[in-house]
Amino acid sequence: MTKNKKAIIEALIFLTILCGGFGLLAWKMGSGNLLNTMMNTAHSLILNVVLYLMGITVLTGALSKLMAEFGVVTLLEKLLRPLMKPLFNLPGVAALGAVMTFLSDNPAIIALSKDKTFASYFKKYQLVSLTNFGTAFGMGFVVLITMIGFGQAAPALIGLLGAFCGSIISTRLMQRSVLKSYPEMDSPVVEEISHKRTDAEPEVQEEKKSLFMRILDSMLDGGKNGVELGLQIIPGVVIITTLVILLTFGVGSAGEYNGSANQGVPILPWLAEKIDFVFKGLFGFDAMQLIAFPMTALGAVGAALGLLPSFNAAGILDGNAIAVCTAIGMCWSGYLSTHTAMLDSLGYRHLISKAIVSHTIAGLCAGIIAHFAYLGFSLL
Repeated sequence: MTKNKKAIIEALIFLTILCGGFGLLAWKMGSGNLLNTMMNTAHSLILNVVLYLMGITVLTGALSKLMAEFGVVTLLEKLLRPLMKPLFNLPGVAALGAVMTFLSDNPAIIALSKDKTFASYFKKYQLVSLTNFGTAFGMGFVVLITMIGFGQAAPALIGLLGAFCGSIISTRLMQRSVLKSYPEMDSPVVEEISHKRTDAEPEVQEEKKSLFMRILDSMLDGGKNGVELGLQIIPGVVIITTLVILLTFGVGSAGEYNGSANQGVPILPWLAEKIDFVFKGLFGFDAMQLIAFPMTALGAVGAALGLLPSFNAAGILDGNAIAVCTAIGMCWSGYLSTHTAMLDSLGYRHLISKAIVSHTIAGLCAGIIAHFAYLGFSLL
């Protein structure tokens, strides 16, 4: 088959799927209502969700920068270091990666792993498992604060526990899978690099700043980082969440399709109801609309967070849902959209499938653990 014929066939298949999908929605909702709903939903998401999340990322960015400036990050790293080897089979310095990704986003772990001094502590199979390890904590601070904002602090912390367990499962599974296929990766990444300053490296004298200026600079710099993160989540929130809402919600309180925001055809809940015993048994979901959250978190946890106001308005965002969604959202945190780029930047593209399979299993386990932990908590 020639390249041109292949391109034509690919285009025809794409157009068939696109027209068929939107044709089905238009047949049920009406073409005019479908277009108006898409525009109104996207507009509502920008005003009511994106700006809210950006406010959170700005504040958490400022707080995380303050924590770094005044040594809290270093303190946390030292406190967590003893847990790294027995739980994650990683050297103690990996704790810094957990703290940084929790306070920012998944790619922070790659910036660390590319540092030769940092990488010198790891064996090759351990270094590639940082992709799974860091992703399980990515945007954790934003997810946690957002969940607590719905008045569910205890369930959110239970979800954090579930995500932590999921991170252990994901990291261990990745390491085991890599070693089984590539036993030669049980070797150091690079030779150990001295951390002592040599005479050829002059000591840099930093300009002394007053306490007020340190606080002000940290907050402003962290806030700027928060704005950048807030901008980065806009496409995922608007595009993915609009599509998920169209496939999850029905006519709503209007009682008929009129082009209002957050209307759609409940295809995903209909499919979920066919195996509802799975979601009820494992996650405790009573409303099948909730399955949209983990499905969206596969690609972007920021987009998944955009679903929460609609869930809350529908009265289905209870304590168990908060716990499970926190666990899955934090553990997965858009790994399908980040694992490929992260492993490719490390030069281990051939391990992408192993990382994705390991993280898929771990995210499901995180949600299950959070559900049963919440059941135990509710009995107290």
